[in-house]
Amino acid sequence: MLQWFPNKETQLCCDFLSQWPTLKSAQLARRSTLARFFRQHHVHGEQRINERLEAMKSATALTSDEGIIRPQALLVQALVSQLRVTLEAIGSFDQAIAERAQQHPDFALFEALPGAGAALAPRLLVAFGEQRERYGSAAEVQTYAGIAPVMERSGKRSWVHWRCQCPKFLRQTFVEWAAESMQFSFWARAYYQQQRDKGASHQAAVRSLAFKWIRIVFRCWQTGTPYNESTYLAALQRQGSSLIPNLAKSSKKGENT
Repeated sequence: MLQWFPNKETQLCCDFLSQWPTLKSAQLARRSTLARFFRQHHVHGEQRINERLEAMKSATALTSDEGIIRPQALLVQALVSQLRVTLEAIGSFDQAIAERAQQHPDFALFEALPGAGAALAPRLLVAFGEQRERYGSAAEVQTYAGIAPVMERSGKRSWVHWRCQCPKFLRQTFVEWAAESMQFSFWARAYYQQQRDKGASHQAAVRSLAFKWIRIVFRCWQTGTPYNESTYLAALQRQGSSLIPNLAKSSKKGENT
């Protein structure tokens, strides 16, 4: 079950478990019935459907003891009912957030960011807020959000470590968006790879990218100017940025793909 449905927080998963709460019930169902169920739930691709059906057919139960299976099936039904209510509530929140965000005069600034999308654009809007005077510089945003590392000194020794005291969800917002931006921004992908080539871990490279993004978005936010990838790439070119060779490689790789 965990392999058949990687995303459990979906209507598809709830409906499947409601109709077939045990492996035996799923295996007794007709193949055509199961296939129709997946198509009705917008599962695209016959190969994907057939792979699931074959996995169900060949699966082996951990136990055949009805004393274990029946109460667990009842528990599943109870949990599915709770999950349905939760999904409905989340849907209501998502709709309200989308409607409210669209009405905000600054939303266009964050909607234009590469990879922000419907989920992250409102979160980024809230992360910066609407009070321009709250932050005097991008560094203040980086520090408050926990993206900027902490440097400590003791005698002749100094070290840098992860910032623990910060709004965790706010930091996660910037980290998640930085990771998404690599799919839509040439320079972001090149910058990430540059950090990895220097020996940084994936998470460290993404945080470093988020650090850089905050400086860019802060400027857009202060001036009320939506981000433009072409404009930023031209600025990197004029500055002779070390990212330029990597940008050329990324562009060539994308063309070959």
